[in-house]
This record gives sequence, structure tokens and C-alpha cells, in this order.
Amino acid sequence: MRHHMAGKRLGRDTGHRKALRLNLTRALLTHERIETTLAKAQFVRANVERTITLAKRGLAKAEASQRPEAGVHARRLVASRLGNDREIVQKVFDELAPRYANRPGGYTRMFKLGPRKGDNAEMVLIELVDRGAGA
Repeated sequence: MRHHMAGKRLGRDTGHRKALRLNLTRALLTHERIETTLAKAQFVRANVERTITLAKRGLAKAEASQRPEAGVHARRLVASRLGNDREIVQKVFDELAPRYANRPGGYTRMFKLGPRKGDNAEMVLIELVDRGAGA
């Protein structure tokens, strides 16, 4: 029984699970929409939401103190959680955090697509809300 055991293991060891989380998070933040299994989408959703919230707080702190360097710590935390990919970090801070500045959470949505043909795994489309037409 799995009493008091938080988190999904997805049948992978720790390193594989961390790499999967990083890859799915980066893909979702880059493309703003990915198709994956329900279990993987639920696994990565919290990580994406936390990343955007962290960026929002960093921007808010820099704006409130009138010092741009006040948000540097948040930018470094986000960068470390995204594998130090400068393009994705820049997108999170320049596009995504301002887009969701007035939203109190819930930056992602999932649409069920039905079972996958090969192994009957439940497939979903996970995307960022308020994407706009061009995204």
C-alpha cells in the first residue's frame, strides 16, 4: 500500500524521472502545448505552475522595490530548475510571467484525447491558458 507516499514514480529510477520532468517542463514552456500521457501531464503540471509563480514573484519584487536586481535571485532559481537554458528563462520572465501577472494560479489546462492506440494509455493535451492565436 502507498499510504503517506507523495509523488508519482512513473516506473522510472530517480535520474530518469528528473530528466523526464526537466524535458517535459522545458517542452511545455517552449511550445506552450504538448501531447503526452495523463500520468506524465499530472507529474509535470505542478512543476510548470511553480516555475511561473516563482517568475511572477521575482518580477513583482523587482517592480515593488524599483530595483531590477531584486528579481535576480528568482531568475537564477528558475534558470537552475530549467537546466540553465537562457532562452526558456528569458521567455518565462519576458512573456509568461507578465501574461499571468493578474492570475492567481492555474496556468495550465488538460484536455483528454482518449486512449493511445498502441498501449491504451490515456492521452492528454496539456497547454498554458491564455496562449493567444499566434502561440
